[in-house]
Amino acid sequence: MGLRRSLYKTPAQLRAMVEPGLITAAALDAVRERIAPGVTTAELDAAASAVVVARGAESNFQLVRGYRHTTCISVNDQVVHGIPGSRVLEAGDIVSIDAGAQFRGWNGDSAITVVVPGESGAAEAVASTRQRLSDVTEGALWAGIAALASASRVGEIGDAVQGYIERAATADGATYGILRDYVGHGIGRRMHEGPTVFNYRVADLGPAVRPGLCVAIEPMVTSGSDETFVEDDDWTVTTVDGSDGAHWEHSVAVHAGGIWVLTAADGGAAGLAPFGVVPSPPA
Repeated sequence: MGLRRSLYKTPAQLRAMVEPGLITAAALDAVRERIAPGVTTAELDAAASAVVVARGAESNFQLVRGYRHTTCISVNDQVVHGIPGSRVLEAGDIVSIDAGAQFRGWNGDSAITVVVPGESGAAEAVASTRQRLSDVTEGALWAGIAALASASRVGEIGDAVQGYIERAATADGATYGILRDYVGHGIGRRMHEGPTVFNYRVADLGPAVRPGLCVAIEPMVTSGSDETFVEDDDWTVTTVDGSDGAHWEHSVAVHAGGIWVLTAADGGAAGLAPFGVVPSPPA
């Protein structure tokens, strides 16, 4: 019974999670606006930090032992957990930004992937391929969120995510890898809580989906093998074969009236529309 109590929030607690989600979304919007050739990843991190502080929140990433940044920023063959610094972005780079905010003891967590605009010719072809990888990963995220709206068990999310990616791979005649060692999670008083949210099919479908469940769904996808290694900085996760990575994430609440994407300004209305799902805010 202790495990079940930890997984499900009260209606008041879900309402308290709306603001940290919106702060997280605003921080990522600020980063998106700054992405351009010649900008460093440290500058992007500073843009996110300014928003979080201005909104009266704190970076929950900085509450993780040994980490002092507001974001994780991963470029090209780096998939997740990249450390912001002096790296200068170039046209055609694929950049994944993961950010979170804690506000009045509640957490938001979200990630976006952006292809740096600019140039033409060969660089444009690479950028187009990378944009497709980002689009597939984002689409898989929304497929997972849409599945949550009618799911009975948490494991149904991973089935929807993997199914979307498999269909895209067939349509594109491409190979997409789903990271297996890194997964989504519950979120609430802590950034990382139970349950585990897999991005692929699992035999054990896990706990029940019912009002009060709040999860961060975050497919991490590559344009090749799913095999990765951790770089010497002990954080950055990079593909072994040098293929590109993309990462999209949203924090989502389940309540008596449906679902609400806490880290989307519109609650997920635009992303869920192609799936026929209409979100509603926690009452």
